[in-house]
Amino acid sequence: MPPEPPFAPAPDLDTLTTPLAWTDAAGVIAGSNQAFPRWLGVSARRLHGAPLAALDPDGRLAAALARLARSDAPLRLRRVRLRFGDGDEHFADLWLSRCDGGGGLLEAHPVDEFPGDDPALLLPSALSASLKGLAHELRNPLAGLKGAAQLLARRLDPAADDGGVSRELVALIDSEVARLTALLDQLLTPAPPRAHAPLNIHAVLERVLRLAESDAGWAVRLLRDYDPSLPELNGDPDRLVQAVWNLVRNAIEAGATHVTLRTRAEHGLRIGDELHPIALRLEISDDGRGVPEELAEQLFLPLVSGRAEGSGLGLALAQQVAREHRGSLAYRSRPGHTVFALLLPMQNGEPEA
Repeated sequence: MPPEPPFAPAPDLDTLTTPLAWTDAAGVIAGSNQAFPRWLGVSARRLHGAPLAALDPDGRLAAALARLARSDAPLRLRRVRLRFGDGDEHFADLWLSRCDGGGGLLEAHPVDEFPGDDPALLLPSALSASLKGLAHELRNPLAGLKGAAQLLARRLDPAADDGGVSRELVALIDSEVARLTALLDQLLTPAPPRAHAPLNIHAVLERVLRLAESDAGWAVRLLRDYDPSLPELNGDPDRLVQAVWNLVRNAIEAGATHVTLRTRAEHGLRIGDELHPIALRLEISDDGRGVPEELAEQLFLPLVSGRAEGSGLGLALAQQVAREHRGSLAYRSRPGHTVFALLLPMQNGEPEA
């Protein structure tokens, strides 16, 4: 009998055409979706229970599994030659990531079908399938939260002497439920990006700070350093809220006691290959632990996180939002002082396709 799988795979993995397999802590194949043995041309019964390294005549998988055991960061291997027993050879680019229980998850992309060369733009198919399953599961709780917020709003005493704080918090719950519902809808049925429209970046930042105050309470001091003369920016306010909130939340989770949001205009700024007459520099600075040195080169990759409980998606999504606005996201960090800088052109433009 094959060993128990080291993690509970999503029930819809068998619907994926991407070959997937997972191992136990000893590197033995504990399970796979149907596409993996079909791709290798063997039966699942023969495959399960075999060492993963036995598929690799060149020894690259064994070395990768040893590296994976020492780090939580996912690994990407290019053009690996795989063969089971005396079967045919297959070549693929591979993603290896850690699973609960100490095992590993392998995702194989046959070389002639691999979707791209930029790892920062990749979200592995297994993760995409899991996110869609999670989106389905979250719909009902979000609907319950929306209904509860509406009931609470009706029961608020208009004469309550709290300066309208209770009503403001209920409105915040309602707007965030609406934003999360829209994000889930986008995961389940991806749609083209919304056309960008003029917005006040400080209204976006105030929304983020309200979320941060509700999340961190008095444990973190949130500071504003705004340039009130900034012109309007063309963009998507919900996507910008999502990006900046990810950056602020990362700072809070890194143990920051002070987080500062700073806005300035920069003239004649080059972002990538484009020179912009005027651009926004939005900096989120904090006094937390900083970015671990070992993650510096891969910080914006999906699934890379400096925390054991982190998803590794926040910075990848923030960078994607910057690209949608024809901007960029960069950082500098040392213990006690980390700054993420979001550069956005302040001129008419459409989101990237």
